[in-house]
Amino acid sequence: MTTKVEKSIQVDVPVNQAYNQWTQFEDFPHFMGGVKEVHQHDDQRLHWTAEIAGVRREWEAAILEQVPDQKIAWAATEGATNAGAVRFEPVGPSSTLVYLTLEYEPEGLVEQAGDKLGIVERQVTSDLQRFKELIESEGYATGAWRGSINEGLNVGTPGVETAQMTRGDSGKAGVSATTVAAGAAAAVAGVAAAAGAAVAASKSGQETEQAQPEQEVAVVPQPPAGEVRQDVLVEGTNPEGYAARPSTEGVETGMTDPEGGDDPMIGGGNR
Repeated sequence: MTTKVEKSIQVDVPVNQAYNQWTQFEDFPHFMGGVKEVHQHDDQRLHWTAEIAGVRREWEAAILEQVPDQKIAWAATEGATNAGAVRFEPVGPSSTLVYLTLEYEPEGLVEQAGDKLGIVERQVTSDLQRFKELIESEGYATGAWRGSINEGLNVGTPGVETAQMTRGDSGKAGVSATTVAAGAAAAVAGVAAAAGAAVAASKSGQETEQAQPEQEVAVVPQPPAGEVRQDVLVEGTNPEGYAARPSTEGVETGMTDPEGGDDPMIGGGNR
């Protein structure tokens, strides 16, 4: 069972400043109480170490979509199962709304108990408040990265199914960042491809229907009415106990019971 946390906060700085600070992932331990360390491998891949309620978790994450001043979306590719997105919306020239959506899968009795108590949700609320205090007190961002990743792909808000993970930190079934992003792109492309295939199949079916050739019907000459053809006479057989008349085409054949009754298996008579 998964848990989703959705929180937002208004920070009194321009949207580009709020966004620039959020791109400094290795600075997250300064305002996120549960995050112990973030190591950024490259523009798209990060390693996270967190500890909440005494439980230490690690995971590799891939940034699936990043649009300057608008959005950062991610999903775990190995380790603790989680995914989500943070969005930035300007509120006037010097204020920004920050929306954070996180979905995760609690593991073990301790995490499940903590989940029921809302520990992670309270931690997220506290972290956003500290982010607000940090960015407003400094008056500037400690750094910035203005590049984009898969801009226009529109992956939405990734959930834990996007992470495609096995359960627990020992899980090694995660997929690479490239594969996750490619999968999202394939899903979008698949809709268009399916629609195109449906149209093509429809047209093909119509063409096949129209292309059906007319079949010729063989006409066999028939003898004049009342004429008996000698070449199709069938020699009658006499099953034991019955007398049968010879049969010809067009002449109804029957069997008679010597005792005068009809055979119910042949027809005409009572069963």
